[in-house]
Amino acid sequence: MYLSCHTYYSLRYGVLSPARLVEAARAKGIKTLVLTDINNTSGVFDFYTACKKESVRPVFGIDFRNEQMLLYVGIAKNEEGFREMNKFLSFHSLREAPIPPLAPCFEQVYIVYPLRDRPYQLLRENEYIGIRPSQLSSLYRSDLRYLQDKLVIFSPVTFADHAAFSLHKLLRAIDNNTLLSKLTHTDLAHPDEILYSPEELAKLYERYPDMIRNTEKLLDSCEAIEFNNQPKNRQTFTGSRYDDKLLLEKLAWEGFAYRYGPQETKARERLAHELVVIDQLGFSSYFLITWDIIRYGRARGFYHVGRGSGANSIVAFCMQVTDVDPIELGLYFERFINPKRTSPPDFDIDFSWTERDEVIDYVFKRYGSEFTGLLATHNTFQGRSTIREIAKVFGLPKQDIDIMANEPVAVHKHHDLAGTIRGWGAELEKFPNYMSIHAGGILISERPIYYYTPLRKMPKGFPVVHFDMHTAEDMGFHKYDILSQRGLGHIRDAVEIISENKGKKVDIHQVRKIMRDEQVNNLLKAGKCIGCFYIESPAMRGLLRKLQCDNYPRLVAASSIIRPGVAKSGMMKEYIFRTHHPDQFQFIHESFREHLGETYGVMVYQEDVIKISHHFGGLDLSDADVLRRLMSGKRANSEDVGRIRDTYFQNCAHKGYSSELAQEVWRQIESFSGYSFCKAHSASYAVE
Repeated sequence: MYLSCHTYYSLRYGVLSPARLVEAARAKGIKTLVLTDINNTSGVFDFYTACKKESVRPVFGIDFRNEQMLLYVGIAKNEEGFREMNKFLSFHSLREAPIPPLAPCFEQVYIVYPLRDRPYQLLRENEYIGIRPSQLSSLYRSDLRYLQDKLVIFSPVTFADHAAFSLHKLLRAIDNNTLLSKLTHTDLAHPDEILYSPEELAKLYERYPDMIRNTEKLLDSCEAIEFNNQPKNRQTFTGSRYDDKLLLEKLAWEGFAYRYGPQETKARERLAHELVVIDQLGFSSYFLITWDIIRYGRARGFYHVGRGSGANSIVAFCMQVTDVDPIELGLYFERFINPKRTSPPDFDIDFSWTERDEVIDYVFKRYGSEFTGLLATHNTFQGRSTIREIAKVFGLPKQDIDIMANEPVAVHKHHDLAGTIRGWGAELEKFPNYMSIHAGGILISERPIYYYTPLRKMPKGFPVVHFDMHTAEDMGFHKYDILSQRGLGHIRDAVEIISENKGKKVDIHQVRKIMRDEQVNNLLKAGKCIGCFYIESPAMRGLLRKLQCDNYPRLVAASSIIRPGVAKSGMMKEYIFRTHHPDQFQFIHESFREHLGETYGVMVYQEDVIKISHHFGGLDLSDADVLRRLMSGKRANSEDVGRIRDTYFQNCAHKGYSSELAQEVWRQIESFSGYSFCKAHSASYAVE
């Protein structure tokens, strides 16, 4: 019966999160819901997940509108219908063209037109007319008497109850940049767009059993669309997994000769091992596509830096995805890929800010516009900006708004409406406000991307999917990060100037030669590195001088300990002291001596925290990985973190550690949250 439900992804319109919508429906005994956000499918996966949890059957659709004019609602019969709607919406969004008032000839989509003050004559087999509760008195119309099999119940849901209508009005005023008092009925949803119970709807439509049957028949014919988290990235580079394996091996061994020469036994054994694991896990295509992107950049004369956990891989080093030698730094391949890992590895590829768009354009053209999309982000209502938005629609003068936003604790200075405005601000906190674009995440799909999302045009012109990186990961997509920075442009300029002035060609990827250069190391030690990416800030130059940093491994450490988490915990100061006075400190515990000897017992990298939580705190490696995700700012379930904390302290007590020792180690672990680097990331910055 619920053919059109909106969430807050009907931006600045809906007031319910997908989870809240489904919970409210379940509480009323509703068995099936159709999600139809306005020209948007951002909430589809959250809605699907919530429905699975609450045992509600999810059906997917789109509310097609021009401005706020409802044209029709599309409801997918199956996944092909969802693809049809997404492709149709994308076509008009990418061309910034209005949606036509009549729906096209969809094959697997039901169309529900709102009842208009005009005659209805010809409707296709899949098209219906939706009758709102407030429109039942219109059924006397002569043109409707012969369309009884085309009439369905149309009771849109925008808010759970009448009380939430005020929040909806607030959002509409913000969207229209107008005062609340100036809103008209055409700017707003109808006040009856509440979530009626099945009994209430049955009572409203009891005189129209045919309409009830039509609606039930429509819903019953919609097949379930499953959004499992199976891998959805492009599965092969060559068209064959076996050929991918052979090509990856060829490229890796050719690169090995460039990086190491023929005599390096340890590196040779590791390369062979990595290739076997990469093939077993089906990640060859991910490596090859990353290599292909970089190959295009190099062919165009662009410099790049491969960052992130990908630098743990000798295959990536040999293929020149990264210039970090994992053998030299003792980087664990298992931190990057291990046989238990189900998701692809993570490469962050930086190009110069002047060249990145050309690389992204290549990706879209190389892998197809129907298979490629940039990730979205949703900017949310939060903080002072929300207070400003709400105060504006209440009509407060700028002076009063500035005081409220800039002096939140000076309550005695605030306008009389300040309390009301803050209350609404709390209601809106974390609501999605508008869709934006991720810094550089690109999806390359095996199936046409319209099976999962429409595409939207953003200012730069590249198509953007409707969901963010977290939803993508949950759905089984894993992004390629193509980022930009100015430092690479400076390096390119330097190489060109050397070529012009000295007549010498510098291979910037032969980093070992640069690392051994005495003059380079003396400049580092003296903190003379203005113009060098990441190490030119006053704080970093001061740290290099304090550390007397004249070698690459210490520069790697400096790249991590400068981060706020390490500095705030006091570990940066301790690390500096220990580098100069290695005989004047004691390891807090023997586990620190055994596993953190390289960093003098100081946790510097994410890997260090994983080692200590495992070897000192007795956590298994899966729980240690949850801590890693928390430290890197990625999502971690708060219940899981609480459980891990309890397990940690139970293990410490079982091992006989004092409460003070266990608390201090946990404090050091917690201080890394959101700030720490993996060692490979620090190494990538240090290389540049």
